[in-house]
Amino acid sequence: MLQKSILIIEDDPNIAKLVKYNFEKAGYRTAVTITGEAALEFLARETVDLIILDIMLPKMDGFETCRRLKDDSRLSAIPVMMLTARGEEVDRVVGFELGADDYVVKPFSPRELVLRAKTILRRGQMKQKPMENLRSGDIEIDVPRHRVSVKGKEIVLTPMEFKLLVILLERHGRVQSREQLLNDVWNIEADITTRTVDTHIKRLRQKLGKAGDSLSTIRGLGYRFDEDED
Repeated sequence: MLQKSILIIEDDPNIAKLVKYNFEKAGYRTAVTITGEAALEFLARETVDLIILDIMLPKMDGFETCRRLKDDSRLSAIPVMMLTARGEEVDRVVGFELGADDYVVKPFSPRELVLRAKTILRRGQMKQKPMENLRSGDIEIDVPRHRVSVKGKEIVLTPMEFKLLVILLERHGRVQSREQLLNDVWNIEADITTRTVDTHIKRLRQKLGKAGDSLSTIRGLGYRFDEDED
């Protein structure tokens, strides 16, 4: 079996060494960069299966690095685990909204870090091949290119807004609870306020305009994408 590779973006040499040691002990290939800029240069030449990303980096911080990764169609599918001393809920929400797959707060257990990484990598292997295109009424989604259009006009969505819309449209007609959406879109258990989902639904409706009426609120249950009957 081909050995999985992990890129560690961490400017603290002691933490970088600790993380590198534990992943290599677990059978992974690793590389380390100390800045986000160096990581992007590395990824222009090499491919990896997972990125461990510190937030408090010099110059370009981890949030901006994650944003650039997710905005790059060649790199956006690489899962990202944020590793940081910033454990406030607002920081975690920002990280997940930018597309991070997990958020680990320092100090951390190296063994738990490796186990959580294995879970993310296993989840990636289990994912089904996404549909090429999704369409309902005036909404059309080009899944591979991460593009959404309404009546032929492209709508700019954040990575999490895009993922939320795709999941709701794929499951049209079925009610999705806030907890289920937190798990499937943000890949987290419902330990973050469910206002995160409500806020993203509100933004989606605003950006989609009249087509956003398809995003129905089911009181006491969650949300449902109603198929256009025209």
